Amino acid sequence: MLQVSRKFEYGLHAVTYLATKGQDRVVTVKEMAEDIGFSQEFLSKAMQSLKRAGIATSVQGVKGGYMLGLPIAEITIADIAIAIEGKPHIVHCGVDAASCEIFSSCNHRSYMNKLQVKIQNLLEETTVQGLLQQIDR
Repeated sequence: MLQVSRKFEYGLHAVTYLATKGQDRVVTVKEMAEDIGFSQEFLSKAMQSLKRAGIATSVQGVKGGYMLGLPIAEITIADIAIAIEGKPHIVHCGVDAASCEIFSSCNHRSYMNKLQVKIQNLLEETTVQGLLQQIDR
């Protein structure tokens, strides 16, 4: 069945963790990994992707670490997904029609495309702020 990657899960948890610590608080990967319960090495890779996308920023030095690069109302779950994995897709033909040997005769392409659009819309309309509000209920 459909499943998000571990790297996306790490990225999503990291962003929501940073969001709960406050916009200007610097947090080390070690602290995040220990508090969340994730591998520090894998979390560090996710943080590098989030930094490249501008979702997180890094602070160098003894008191260094990561903090959010944008307000939580401006970060969507789609932003995190794209930063971590690239544009999400359910089936390969959604990205590259040539990768599917039955593209021209596929009976399911229309349905899968609709499903992809619904998922993408949900990711785009959900901000980190909105996600945190849902968790707090």
